[in-house]
Amino acid sequence: MTSDNTLDDEDTFKILIATDIHLGYLEKDAIRGNDTFTTFDEILKCAKEKQVDFILLGGDLFHENKPSRRCLYSCISLLRKYCMGDTPILFDVLSDQAVNFSTSKFPWVNYQDENINISIPVFSVHGNHDDPTGADGLCALDILSSAGLINHFGRSQSVERIEISPVLLQKGKTKLALYGIGSIPDERLYRMFVNNQVTMLRPKEDQDLWFNLFTIHQNRSKHGATNYIPEQFLDDFLNLVVWGHEHECLIEPRRNEQQLFYVTQPGSSVATSLSPGEAAKKHIGLLRIKGRKMNMEKIPLNTVRQFFIQDLVLAEHPDLFSPDMPKVNQKVEAFCQEKVEAMLEEAERERIGCPLTPEKPLIRLRVDYSGGFEAFNATRFSQRFVEQVANPKDVIHFIRQKEYKAKVEGEDNVDFGQLMSQSTTEGLRVEDLVKEYFKTAEKTMQLSLLTEQGMGKAVQEFVDKEEKDAIEELIRYQLEKTQRHLQQRGVMTEEEIDQEIRSFRETKKGTAEEEDEVQEAFKRAKAHRLERDDLPDDLDLSDGSDFTMDIDEDSTPAPPPRGRGRGSRGGRGRGQTTARRGRVAAEPKPAGRGRSQKASVVNTSQSRNIMDAFQAAPQRSSRGSVPAKSYNDEITIDEDSDEDISFVKPVSRPTQRASSSSSSSRQGSQSQSQAFKGVTFDDDDDEEEFDPFKGSSRSGRR
Repeated sequence: MTSDNTLDDEDTFKILIATDIHLGYLEKDAIRGNDTFTTFDEILKCAKEKQVDFILLGGDLFHENKPSRRCLYSCISLLRKYCMGDTPILFDVLSDQAVNFSTSKFPWVNYQDENINISIPVFSVHGNHDDPTGADGLCALDILSSAGLINHFGRSQSVERIEISPVLLQKGKTKLALYGIGSIPDERLYRMFVNNQVTMLRPKEDQDLWFNLFTIHQNRSKHGATNYIPEQFLDDFLNLVVWGHEHECLIEPRRNEQQLFYVTQPGSSVATSLSPGEAAKKHIGLLRIKGRKMNMEKIPLNTVRQFFIQDLVLAEHPDLFSPDMPKVNQKVEAFCQEKVEAMLEEAERERIGCPLTPEKPLIRLRVDYSGGFEAFNATRFSQRFVEQVANPKDVIHFIRQKEYKAKVEGEDNVDFGQLMSQSTTEGLRVEDLVKEYFKTAEKTMQLSLLTEQGMGKAVQEFVDKEEKDAIEELIRYQLEKTQRHLQQRGVMTEEEIDQEIRSFRETKKGTAEEEDEVQEAFKRAKAHRLERDDLPDDLDLSDGSDFTMDIDEDSTPAPPPRGRGRGSRGGRGRGQTTARRGRVAAEPKPAGRGRSQKASVVNTSQSRNIMDAFQAAPQRSSRGSVPAKSYNDEITIDEDSDEDISFVKPVSRPTQRASSSSSSSRQGSQSQSQAFKGVTFDDDDDEEEFDPFKGSSRSGRR
């Protein structure tokens, strides 16, 4: 029998891949509080046993934007336990690390720091749960990065243009270009892709010798017209895409036949919702890369709590009960109890022989009681299994199909109950409720100045990031802007004002101007909070304090200068590297606009006549915009290194990137470039002999 170590030669990258670990999820729960930390321990232990070169995380390492002290303490302890040591690092970093880690005060890979010993480097992008917020735009990953425990990459600070510069790694003869982009609101990133505002830089020389690995944390499945990122948007020179954010485990790489790259979706390592997508067996992946060939080995996670879900439609069992039967509720309840007990028996059978699996599983029975049936007491029913399940409060969930009722003439209402009862797999969002309400409100002229997209994002900012002033500032800003527009137009009568407001509002919908208004409002809200924070501690503030805010993405720091190199780790067993590190001086941030700098504005808490609102409109100078970060057509990454590596931009693509009509025109050029992508996959977890580089009928490009 051949061991893995004999197959992993000096030219083979071994990468452990995981996404959506969600450390701290339900950490106060008596039963499930330690689940995320136990599984993270298993993941890191597996990386050490497999002797991987590095760990790649696809976002959402933490469940909360501001993790608790216990959560941070546990994470740091585990990283120190498994990722620090004297084991030699056998790959080099060839790119300019001052560019790759430009947002860090220590812009170099952590294993090249002479003050710490790292045996397993961790590279991670941020997700939507642990994204940068606050005045300084920091996230929990930045804390770990500053401590030298992980390498936070793929962070963009511009809302106008994104240029992704890869981390270039080399082990032996294998060259790996590691691309990454942290979580960005899907609608914004979708629009940037359509407008060709996302560019992935490539090494100018020997492009066909690099294996291109891309890590992304966005919606993959379509949740709306623009609330996802189609795979066709990504560049076709990629070899493998690691997709985070989606929790369903689809770790076996699947080929995109249009772009001719492969996509792996590791999924989450903990069930954060009782939905069907979370019920699949959880895995992590061991990716081997040699030259232009790759292999993915599935590794099941044994410490993940079991989860079983089943749907029951009462109307599909007319032979057992009907709504007009006597004591039908007791019969339905007894039938549901049999279903739950059957799932518990199945869980016990699967758990035999797996001592690491928690004893109490998660059980969910979704009962559709449409057709005249009535729901029984779900709490009382669930208490029967309090000693057997890990979720005794929500074992059963009642759903009902939409029943249409006659609507009162002239009445426009939003059925929020129907919205809330949508499938849990769709992931209902706050802005969806706001948008649905505004669509109805517009019919009765209840909404005149605001747009549903802007208000939806402001409400989301208030709910998710606790930015108290977001809604107020959006109303203030849009009101002032409308006032100035009306003054410039010189309208006087009430009818002219109403017509002009509607026209002005419609011209902004779905444009960059609407997005700019939202961002400007968020900047003002942040400035208000900063001003409150600067006030003396003994001053009583009635509107609260210590709220967080999204990063000020319009402010883009200048490209940091390159700095000194590090050479070999003499006596520590580190391999020599040709990379050079740069130290970056802190870039001064522009002063925020405080309340004292603002002109007097209309009090939005008072109900005012529209004519009164537009009298004596205050004038406010617009904030100066910061120029977008730009690169020359050719960028030198490291002039002084032994290997002179430069980047070039790919040729601009047409605006409609998702169109399938362009696939035929690209086929000719792809056939040559994709010929280097020899790919093999390991589907048999129990195979004794594992050769990741043997020929396979599936490895060739069609």
